[in-house]
Amino acid sequence: MAAGTVSTVRTEKPRSALALPVIILAFLAAMFVWMGFTQFLNALTLGAVYALVALGYTMVYGIIELINFAHGDVFMVATFVTMFVSGTILNQKEGIYGIPQLILSLVIVFAVTISIMAIIGAVIERFAYRPLRRAPKLAPLITAIGVSFILQNIIQYLVGPYTYNVPQLFPVDWAVMVGETRVPFLNIFVITVAVSLMALLQLFISRTRTGKAMRTTSMDRDASSLMGVNIDRTIMITFLIGSGLAGAAGVIHGLYYGNTNFQVGFQSGLKAFTAAVLGGIGNTAGAALGGFIIAFVEVGAVVLGFSRWGGAVVFSLLVIFLVFRPTGLLGSHTGDRA
Repeated sequence: MAAGTVSTVRTEKPRSALALPVIILAFLAAMFVWMGFTQFLNALTLGAVYALVALGYTMVYGIIELINFAHGDVFMVATFVTMFVSGTILNQKEGIYGIPQLILSLVIVFAVTISIMAIIGAVIERFAYRPLRRAPKLAPLITAIGVSFILQNIIQYLVGPYTYNVPQLFPVDWAVMVGETRVPFLNIFVITVAVSLMALLQLFISRTRTGKAMRTTSMDRDASSLMGVNIDRTIMITFLIGSGLAGAAGVIHGLYYGNTNFQVGFQSGLKAFTAAVLGGIGNTAGAALGGFIIAFVEVGAVVLGFSRWGGAVVFSLLVIFLVFRPTGLLGSHTGDRA
């Protein structure tokens, strides 16, 4: 009987591993047929932003079991850093049509914004969260909410409560015709950058020594410390990477939407957190998947003519998953709180 049980488990694992990609492909095909190419592309683009922000949520939770509610406002600050770098440092007000200059400008904006946001994330971890690492769970959670309001008020004090235009360096009129459908190059660029960053993150976590330290820390902090893992350093690197990804999302948001304000992080942060829970909190692949699902739900509501109810549908989906599948689509990867 035991041998039969083992045999059954071994034959079911490949099937379960194959089932998810098949379901995802079927879902994408159905959405493509139903929405049409244009809305399908819009959903993928929006999902790329949500996925990048959700990765920061899920990485921090996977390591220290903290819901970092300030992460959405880190993304918001990144949109203003993008605006400053593009408009003030590079002195650009519109699209750049020279390809060499465009590439150089985009590299500068991404590099500066990601670096600044990574530093901000590390500073937040060092001075707001690390002193409370041994405190009851409620203390760092309240601190995260406080940091969120601090970031909002700093931006509101510096620039005011207005909506600002962000220079769209990538020309919005560049497009290619696929049949009778116009496909903007900007959408393709956004999706390509986001997917590339997610793939690099997966490679970093699975192949590098630091990535392995992050995984072992998420499983068992005490055992990892005994094995020589520097816990403080590992947690700080997690915040560096998560905030850097939020910085990349901020750049993408500025390039795609062309505007920002000090409240943009609240809604995007909540939806990204919902995406992390939907995919499986602590699971990076799940967070990315959840981000795209949330985007398809929102765009689907618009297609049906219920754009005002998009947020309600998203959070209703969150409640359903919390009730019936709290570990999310791909399962939750959590360990001891650091």
